[in-house]
Amino acid sequence: MAAAARTFLAFDLGAESGRAVLGALAQGRLRLREVRRFQNEMVSLGEGLHWDAARLFEECQVALRQCAAQEESPASVAVDTWGVDFGLLDEEGRLLEQPRSYRDLRNAGAREEFFRRVPRERVYELTGIQFLPFNSLFQLQAMVRDGAPALPRARDLLFMPDLISYFLSGEKRTEFTFATTSQLYNPVTGEWEEELFSALGLSRDLMQEIVPPGTVLGMLGPKVCRETGLAPVPVVATASHDTASAVAAAPGEGGEWAYISSGTWSLMGIESDRPILTARARELNLTNEGGVGGTFRVLKNIMGLWLLQQCRKAWAAERTCSYEELVQMAEAAPAFGPLIDPDREEFLNPPDMPEAMRRRCRETGERVPETRGEFARCVLESLALKYRLVLDQLREVHPHPINRIHIIGGGTRNELLCQLAADATGLPVMAGPVEATAAGNVLVQALGLGCLASVAEVREVVRRSFPLKRYQPRKEARWEAAYRRFRELCRQDHGTEGEPNA
Repeated sequence: MAAAARTFLAFDLGAESGRAVLGALAQGRLRLREVRRFQNEMVSLGEGLHWDAARLFEECQVALRQCAAQEESPASVAVDTWGVDFGLLDEEGRLLEQPRSYRDLRNAGAREEFFRRVPRERVYELTGIQFLPFNSLFQLQAMVRDGAPALPRARDLLFMPDLISYFLSGEKRTEFTFATTSQLYNPVTGEWEEELFSALGLSRDLMQEIVPPGTVLGMLGPKVCRETGLAPVPVVATASHDTASAVAAAPGEGGEWAYISSGTWSLMGIESDRPILTARARELNLTNEGGVGGTFRVLKNIMGLWLLQQCRKAWAAERTCSYEELVQMAEAAPAFGPLIDPDREEFLNPPDMPEAMRRRCRETGERVPETRGEFARCVLESLALKYRLVLDQLREVHPHPINRIHIIGGGTRNELLCQLAADATGLPVMAGPVEATAAGNVLVQALGLGCLASVAEVREVVRRSFPLKRYQPRKEARWEAAYRRFRELCRQDHGTEGEPNA
């Protein structure tokens, strides 16, 4: 008789939407079923952009009620979210204010201000993290600079998945993969870095114990159980940074592959058994984020399909286009047209993305896109060329063969981008699974509860469970000329080919 499936509930909270997904694991295969989907939007509260943490928690409770109503009691539940953002609790355990969004303008200039306290080279030596203007370190610097009233009253700092897990279980911990995104963690010592907290004038006591992915934090709290109708089940710290969950579900075998977690952001990298903290890695602005099984994800954060999403939003006042329509328009637009560096800081949250792209093309001498198809083609070809650039950078610091790329996440639905990525890099691309983050969240829960034995077994389950599509690179001489032009744009923007200038 076949063994009964064990089910696990994943709360996968993204910066645009959130989902509750049940994963059923049986006979080495995983089936996913979406229980609930809901919007997650930044809320403007006058002085800045925030996340509505109370509403996110309530959406999680609604999903738990739905499970109870369907008599579907999961073996455990776990939360993953986007990176870096956090909330502050007072000594009574109450949230002092809604967490700020990483796209909030408050962060402007904080990175450079902190470098006057601790030089950039020293910060990288201590953390190995890519310099992005919204890293948790620089958000705290902005709060210190502005005299944020919550800081003196704060007893605990909880990152977004920690915060929702705390609401569910009453337990305060920080999971390893998320801790590494903050630029507050030292990957060599495995601790929060005292030197950085001293420079901020803050106590390291704000921070929580760091636990590995798969750790059982505690049980669903009594109040949550009463309000949802579920019996107590374990709350697990999965790989709580969404990219870490997605990479855990990358179906790669061996070590000769790179990944791209493709969505609002594109995160491209390799797995390493240790952080890479060389001067060249710092110059290239590569990041060392935690993975499952004690690994490090050596990667680059790339702005991703955010640019296309924001173009679509800007055009909605005139006529809303589906993403499928925009991709069709891009396919029909001339190839090898205008290019931009997608990682320019001015593309982080402009009021009008098409106008920001026009302005940048005028500044660099690129032909200004005119039609929606030309804008979409510009975004997708620029992303594909950025993938090639990052691939070259990874090969510099990690001199091991990379002979294929696994694209995972929602961006795998964009077949044009997957094909352009293969063409630009000259490597075969394996696309899938689409639901990599939810699958990784579920399977790391299963790993933590002893239902799976290793990360290798996790990936074997993924290969058995989800269809993958292969894209072979098409040889086209014009890619080389386009790449030379793109590299020159990046040199103008970065000084090197690492960190963008504002």
